[in-house]
Formats: sequence, structure tokens, C-alpha cells
Amino acid sequence: MSPTARLPGLPAEYLRAGTSSFTDFAAEVAPNVLPGARTLSAGVAELAPHGTTIVAATYPGGVVVAGDRRATMGNVIAQRDIQKVFPADEFSVVGIAGAAGIAVELVGLFQVELEHYEKIEGAPLSLVGKANRLATMIRQNLGLAMQGLVVVPLFAGWDVATEEGRIFSYDATGGRYEEHAFFSVGSGSVFARGALKKLYRPDFDAPSATLAVLQALYDAADDDSATGGPDLARRIFPVVLVASADGVQRVPDSEIETMIEAVVASRRQRPDGPAAPLT
Repeated sequence: MSPTARLPGLPAEYLRAGTSSFTDFAAEVAPNVLPGARTLSAGVAELAPHGTTIVAATYPGGVVVAGDRRATMGNVIAQRDIQKVFPADEFSVVGIAGAAGIAVELVGLFQVELEHYEKIEGAPLSLVGKANRLATMIRQNLGLAMQGLVVVPLFAGWDVATEEGRIFSYDATGGRYEEHAFFSVGSGSVFARGALKKLYRPDFDAPSATLAVLQALYDAADDDSATGGPDLARRIFPVVLVASADGVQRVPDSEIETMIEAVVASRRQRPDGPAAPLT
């Protein structure tokens, strides 16, 4: 009995090898499931929760990506403990800023995209290839972006070929840009990058890079109302992922809590944060 006979209700598209891109496959057989295929009524974007600040910094052994936990809806805090930083696959991380619902859906689609490619091709994409795939998916969301539901992720990971951590940023049209040393996206990004300009050192190890991005998120929350600071009462802390030759690992909340307590204690003595050395 042929495969088609065993599965009489399955369309022919499901029975051939097809493309290594899951989004291309979905666009062919069920385009309505893709975020960019939707149309919205006027004013809907104003009611959608938005995620804010994501920060990344490289160090000689990898890259650290961190995100605050606040989602806002206008002047209202829509959620206090949203997760904005996710593993994309074994060696890469994606952080989201913009329309939270669409962004989280895009992350899930991107994770499937990378897994699908590896299953079809028998090998994973290169880090640059992953960054390019994400750019294509953002470009497919341009229609919603023009309606106000903008998604601007930050992608980072360990490049197995070059043996270094790398960071990629995007614009709403799908433009991809490689960043060096550190970068930040979201409403508090200006303040976070300003902090990292003073704090970043190329000889960081993973804990030092983690502490630096936590300081940057604290500074972003200090000046940007949409960025959530550490919530010691509720024990809500930034999500921090590290990508290295050992893969992607989440820094335990217990370690983040210890670092945050040290940051808060130091800010009582110096509210504007640590001073950068002049030499």
C-alpha cells in the first residue's frame, strides 16, 4: 500500500521532501497560521502589550543576553514577569522587543524553523544563516509592523565556525546588522547602551559580562518607565541566557538574585551606578 493510500486525508504537499524552510512550507499549505498573514482593525496595536529592553554583551568565551520582565500597554503594566529571552536552538538565543504576542509567536516559529532545517538537511544552519532566516521572518511581518505591531528581536549565539560569540540586530523591515561587543534593543536601549559604554571590557568572563548587563538593565529601568527593574518583593529578576561552546544555558535565578542584591546595595551608596575607570 502506498503512503498516500495509508493517509487518504493528507494533502500531497505533506508527502514530499519539499523545502528546508518551515515558514515557506507553512506559507504554501496553511498561510493563515503565519503571524504576517493577519489583518487588524484600526487601534488594535494600541491595546497590545509590548515588551521592552533586551541587552547582549560578548566575552571571549561566548555571549550573554538578558531581558527585563515588564510588558506595558500604554501607561499600564500589562505583565510583570513576561519572559523575553529564549533559546533559539542549542547554540543561539533570541530576545524580543515590540508587540509581545506577535513576538512570542515569532520566536516559537523561529525555533521550529531551525529544527525543521536541521531535520531536512541533516546539519544545522550556520549562525549567520540563522540570523538571515530570522531577518526573512521579520520581513514577512512587515504588514503588521505597518499597523503598529512592530517586532524587533535581538539575536545572538556562539559561532561554531569562528569560535566566538556574535550579536545581530534588526529593523522592522528585516534589515540585519551585526553588532560588536554589546548592543541593546527596546525602549530602554539608549540608557542600557550608555551604561555598557562605560562598563564593558573586552576581557570579561561570563559572570562579569552578566553583571554588566544587569547593571545596564538597572540603568534602563531607572530612566525608562517601560523597562522593569528588579522586583525584590516578588523575586522577579531579569532572564539571563549564556551561549558558549557548551551550548545555551540559563543563569539560575538564585545567582541572578545574588547579583541583583549586590547591585541594589551598591546603588544605595551610588544611585547613578559604578563609575568607569578613566584609563
